[in-house]
Amino acid sequence: MVSMSKIATGNGHGENSPYFDGWKAYETNPFHAIDRPDGVIQMGLAENQLCFEFIKKWLMEHPEASLCTPEGVGKFKEAALFQDYHGMPEFRQAVAKFMGKVRGDRVKFDPDRVVMSGGATGAHEMVAFCLADPGEALLVPTPYYPGFDRDLRWRTGVELVPVICESCNNFQITRNALEAAYEKAEEANLRVKGLLITNPSNPLGTIMDRDTLKSIVRFINEKNIHLIGDEIYAATVFKDPEFVSISEVIEEVECNRDLIHIVYSLSKDMGFPGFRVGIVYSYNDAVVNCARKMSSYGLVSSQTQHLIGTMLNDDDFVDNFIVESKEQLCKRHRYFTWSLSQVGISSLKSNGGLFIWMDLRKLLKEKTFDGEMDLWRVIINEVKLNVSPGSSFHCHEPGWFRVCFANMEDSTMEVALSRIRTFILKNNEAIAPLKLCRRSSLKLSLSRSLSRRMDDFMSPTGIMSPHSPLPQSPLVRART
Repeated sequence: MVSMSKIATGNGHGENSPYFDGWKAYETNPFHAIDRPDGVIQMGLAENQLCFEFIKKWLMEHPEASLCTPEGVGKFKEAALFQDYHGMPEFRQAVAKFMGKVRGDRVKFDPDRVVMSGGATGAHEMVAFCLADPGEALLVPTPYYPGFDRDLRWRTGVELVPVICESCNNFQITRNALEAAYEKAEEANLRVKGLLITNPSNPLGTIMDRDTLKSIVRFINEKNIHLIGDEIYAATVFKDPEFVSISEVIEEVECNRDLIHIVYSLSKDMGFPGFRVGIVYSYNDAVVNCARKMSSYGLVSSQTQHLIGTMLNDDDFVDNFIVESKEQLCKRHRYFTWSLSQVGISSLKSNGGLFIWMDLRKLLKEKTFDGEMDLWRVIINEVKLNVSPGSSFHCHEPGWFRVCFANMEDSTMEVALSRIRTFILKNNEAIAPLKLCRRSSLKLSLSRSLSRRMDDFMSPTGIMSPHSPLPQSPLVRART
């Protein structure tokens, strides 16, 4: 047999990970309410399915957005013929305007700097290719998305150096942690070319405040290294404090803008991962020019560009969508975390993303990553939930798990919550009631019915997050 390349046959794809193993477990036995009620429920996919009825309504009212309707077929030939890799002007203009709206119109984006790519995966590889040579390194704060090991490393040969963040300060990025990672890279004879931050964070669901971002900009400017801001979850921030983009901060902090680059997509903010709309937005002219040439390897289809351009140029739709999405995510997050809290499960306080960072440290039989994997196997094989262990996100503390909550219908979520309750109660016969507070100081306890309807549960006053610094159940206690 003729051998394949070392790159193709090596382990650089990063799929030898429990993160991807969980997906395989789901794919071999997927849950279906009727056909496969005992199947694995997918809670490892960060996907936003909460606004499709809202989007469907717009599509029904705007048949011209599709090239396959009588109203849109007039543009079929134009879209079907060759398109250069700059992309359709109306598409780039719409994306640039949407990026501004998502950030509260506090910053404007230049359509001429919008570069297309096949999803955020392609965008990340494109940026890594432009900024670093094989064997050079990017700093990446932990915990971070497992796919980065593939997206940034596999075909580029770039190394990733973890910036260790800890639960004692809610995994915030500190200057000391950045300096320590930079020094570690130097000791390993790795030339650091950049820092990649994910804001809002995947897997934490947290955002970086303005002071942290300013500190990061000062750090990369002093080191003369690039800053890549992954902001693909920007519109998923569903409550205060509001999201702050790196594009805003560079207006306030003196820095070399040639070092600043943003990765964006519509996969998370709009729930369109199947459309493969990835964006590189760089303030560096040379990077824009190189990335645009590379975009030939992963262009967004003309049909998709036409649809997205039409949709995002509708200001009323965009404004209403952003509000609707925030409301739906807030409602789902509040109910999901409250339900978990009733059996003593807490999570990191968060206000963005499509997931929670669940704290199961008290359920570990041994406080090691082997203990974490043992618990994860039980959850996958017995509880039949695909949740992702923290070690697959390079978390340096065992016992944390990412759980996605926006990729399923309400009924499926209820099944998942029921399985979790059964598992916890089965393994812990005596669980002390956990008291929560409304903002009006109304006390909640385990005596309240767990079967109450979501609509009844969501009052205008809201409920304080169960992961706020209150006394926790003996089962799980969040570290502050």
